[in-house]
Amino acid sequence: EHRNPEGDGETLRSDLMSRYVSKEMGYGVPKEGWRICLAHEFKEKRKPFQAKDVSLSNVLEHIGLGIRYLKWWYKKTQVEKKAPFIDMFGAQPLRQIYGAPLGGIGGGTITRGWRGEFCRWQLNPGMYHYKTVTANQFTVCLRRGGQTVYQQVLSVERPPTLQGWNWGYCGEYAFYHALYPRAWTVYHLPGQNVTLTCRQISPVIPHDYQDSSLPVAVFVWDIENKNDYALDVSIMFTVVNGSGHKDDKNGGHWNEPFHLEKEGEAVSGVLLHHCTTVNPYTMCIAAREQPDREVSHQTAFSPKGTCSGLWSDLITDGRLDSPTGSSPPTPKGEKVAAALAVGCSVSAQSRNTLEFCLSWDMPKITFGSREREHIRRYSRYFGTKGDASPSLSHYALTHYRQWEKSIEEWQRPILQDRYSLPSWYKSALFNELYFVVDGGTVWTELPEDADVSGGVRSEDGGLPAQPAVVKEYGRFAYLEGQEYRMYNTYDVHFYASFALIMLWPKLALSVQYDIAGSVVHEDPTERMHLMSGRYSAVKAKNVVPHDIGDPDDEPWQRVNAYLIHDTADWKDLNLKFVLQVYRDFHLTQDSQYLRDMWPVCQAVMESELKFDLDGDGLIENSGYADQTYDGWTVTGPSAYCGGLWLASLCVMCKMARLVDNEETYQRYRDLLDRGSAAFDKLLWNGKYYNYDSSGRDLSNSVMSDQCAGHWFLRASGPHLCTSALKSVFDLNVMSFAGGQMGAVNGMRPEGVPDRSSVQSDEVWIGVVYGLAATMIHEGMKEEGMRTAEGCYRTVWERLGMAFQTPEAYCEKGIYRSLAYMRPLSVWAMQLALNTSEKGQTTSAQTGATDGEKGQDLRQNQS
Repeated sequence: EHRNPEGDGETLRSDLMSRYVSKEMGYGVPKEGWRICLAHEFKEKRKPFQAKDVSLSNVLEHIGLGIRYLKWWYKKTQVEKKAPFIDMFGAQPLRQIYGAPLGGIGGGTITRGWRGEFCRWQLNPGMYHYKTVTANQFTVCLRRGGQTVYQQVLSVERPPTLQGWNWGYCGEYAFYHALYPRAWTVYHLPGQNVTLTCRQISPVIPHDYQDSSLPVAVFVWDIENKNDYALDVSIMFTVVNGSGHKDDKNGGHWNEPFHLEKEGEAVSGVLLHHCTTVNPYTMCIAAREQPDREVSHQTAFSPKGTCSGLWSDLITDGRLDSPTGSSPPTPKGEKVAAALAVGCSVSAQSRNTLEFCLSWDMPKITFGSREREHIRRYSRYFGTKGDASPSLSHYALTHYRQWEKSIEEWQRPILQDRYSLPSWYKSALFNELYFVVDGGTVWTELPEDADVSGGVRSEDGGLPAQPAVVKEYGRFAYLEGQEYRMYNTYDVHFYASFALIMLWPKLALSVQYDIAGSVVHEDPTERMHLMSGRYSAVKAKNVVPHDIGDPDDEPWQRVNAYLIHDTADWKDLNLKFVLQVYRDFHLTQDSQYLRDMWPVCQAVMESELKFDLDGDGLIENSGYADQTYDGWTVTGPSAYCGGLWLASLCVMCKMARLVDNEETYQRYRDLLDRGSAAFDKLLWNGKYYNYDSSGRDLSNSVMSDQCAGHWFLRASGPHLCTSALKSVFDLNVMSFAGGQMGAVNGMRPEGVPDRSSVQSDEVWIGVVYGLAATMIHEGMKEEGMRTAEGCYRTVWERLGMAFQTPEAYCEKGIYRSLAYMRPLSVWAMQLALNTSEKGQTTSAQTGATDGEKGQDLRQNQS
C-alpha cells in the first residue's frame, strides 16, 4: 500500500547531478553515497528560526522569557564579551556549501565544502568559525614536451583577490561524492583529455581508539591521461597559516620546510607555526618522497594582491623554488601562506597517483575560561610538545592504505546489501556520522589528579575516582549542535548515543561514567533560569545533568550551561540514563560497567519517584516543557515521559535480577505493574497514546515520539508497540507534507499538525530516525524506511543541508539549529536491521516468550 518512493528519489539524486556534462566518472568512486555536480544550485533557500518567528499566542506565553533572555544576551555579549550558548539573534545564515570534514575524532576539524573550499573551522575546542580561506586550494599544471599547456586552480570561485591565478574552473565538468569518512571529487579537464580524481581520507575507524584520534587527512590524486602522448602533471597545494580568523594577522606566525626520514620512508613539506597566545598550533602540508615523484615547495608567500609570483614559479617548470631556511615571523597585520607541489609523469593512456597530507597539531588545549590545561588523546601516541606534525604526516602517508582497508571492511556488508537496503539509506547511515568528528568534538586524556566520582567513594554508592575505561580511553565530549554550544547534552545524546555504542563503545561508556560522576555531585550556586525567572541551584544532587558544560567556559568542571529551564525537574534525563545503562550492558556485556552504574541508577530512580505525586506508579509532568521538547508544555501523565518511565522500571527489574537483588526487583516490579495499568487507563485511546492527560483540547495529539521508551526496550531485547506506530505512520508521516518529509512531532487526530507550541509542528530529524528504528524493530520495515527517507531527502537533496543536518525543520520556511547531534540516531536503524536479521521470530511470538507481564504494555488491548 505504501509505494516505495525510491523512484522519485533517484530523480532527486540525479537532479543534484543534472548540471554535469562530462561522461567521465572518475577513478575508483563508489556507487553509493551523496553525489552532487559542482555547478548545482539549490532552489529552496530557507531561513533560520529566529525570535521573530514565534506566533503571537506563543509570544504572549513567553514574554518573560524574551525579556530575561534579552537582558542576559546583552550582558553576555556586550559586557562579558563572550559567545552566548544559544544565540537567538545571531543564528548562522544557511550556506548550502558543506562537504565531509577532515580529521579524526577529537583533535579539531577543518571542513571542506563540496566545491572544494576550506570553509568551517574548529581548531579551538568546541568553538566554530565559518570563514572560507580563499588561498587554500589545489592547482593543476599540465606540461607536454617541457612546455606548460594548462594551469588551473581547481575551484569554481572567481575571488576578488589573488587575480594572478587562473580561477573559475567550470563546475559542470566536476562532481563531488561523499561516503564519510571518505570523499571523492572528479575533475574532467575540458579539452585536455585528462581526468583527476581527488580522494579525501580521514582516519575515522570503528573500534580503533588510536588512529581514529589523529588530526590528519590524506588527499590522493589519481590522474588519468586519455591522450596518445605522455604528460608531466604537477599538483600544487596552497595553505594559509591560520584559519581565516582575525588572529591570522596577529603577527609572529612563521613557516619552515622539513624533511623526515624513518623506517625507509621519507616525507617532506612545510610546517606553518601559528603562534597565538591561546591554543597555538602547527599546520603542516606534506608529501611522500618517491623515486619518480618530484616534491618542491615555497616556504612563504603573502596571500594577498595578485600573488602572480607563485603562479609563474609553477608555470615555468611545473615545480616550485624550494628555498631553504624558515621564514621570518609575520609583522602585525600581515598573513603568510605556504605551497607544496608534487609532480610525476603520466604515460599515454595510463594513470598515475600523487599523495598529499594535511595535519594540524594542537596537543594542549584550554577552554574559554583558561582555568586548566587539557591534553588531547592523540598526544598519547605523538607527544605533547607541539612538534608532532612531521611524524603525524609520515604516519598518515604510510598508513592511509591500511585505514582505507579497515573502512572498506566495515562499510562493505552494508553497501553490498542490494536487496533490502535502499541507496539513500547507505548515504544517510555513513554521511550523518560526520557529527561524531565535527560536533565540536574533544577527546582528552583523564588528568592524573582527576576524580570523576564527584568525591563520593564507591562504598557510599559512588564510582571509582578513575574508572578503568576512562583512564584507558580518555574523556569524550561533543556538542548538542554547532549552534547550541553545550557538551554531551544528555536528553539529545540519548538518541545520538547509538552511533557511539555501536562503533566506539568505549567512548559511549566513558561518557556514561562522566555523567554518573556528575549525578552524585552538586553545585549549590544559585542562578536565574530564563523560562521561569526563578533562582535555583546550578546542579542538584542525584539527578542527571542536562549537559557537562560550555567549551567557552570550563566543561566537566562546571556543568549545566543550559540556562532556559532548571533541568533538575525535567522528567526525561534520569530515565534516559537508566535506559542507556541497560542498553549499553546488553550490547557490550560489560558487567563491571553494570555494577558501577547500578547504585547511580537506583539514586536517579529515587529522585524520579518524587514526580509520582498521586502514588499510582506513574510519574506526572509538571505543566511546563519539562523534557527534551523544551518548548512544548506537558501536564500530568504523558505518552513520552510515561513511556520512558515504564521502560526504565522494566530495565530496573532486569538489572536487579542481574545484580541479584530480589528485594529491589520486587519493588520495581510492583511499580511497573501499577504504573502500566495507570498508563493504559489514562493515556491509551484504542489507537495510540494521547500526548498527555491534562484534559486540554490538545491532549489527544499524536506524538511521533510516543514510543521512545519502547524503542530502547527493543534495542535491549524484544517488546511491542505496533498499533501506536501505525497511527503515527498514518497521521504524522503520511498526512504530513504528502508523506515526503518524515514525521511531524505533533499531529491532531483529524490530520492537521498541532500548532500549539513552537516545537509541535516541527520535524526533528533525529527523532524520526529513532522512530524509523522502532518501526523496524516492530516488523514495520517498509514504513520505517519510508519515514526516514523523507527526512534524508529533505535535508540532503532539497534543502542543501548536507553535513549540517539541523535539529528541526517545519513544513515550510524555516529550520532550527544547524549541525545537530540528534540525527546520529540513524545508527539505531542499523541496530534494528541487525537485530531483525538475526533471525528473530516475529514480534508476536517474542512478546510471549519474554514471559514478563507488563513489558508488552498493551497485550490486553490488541
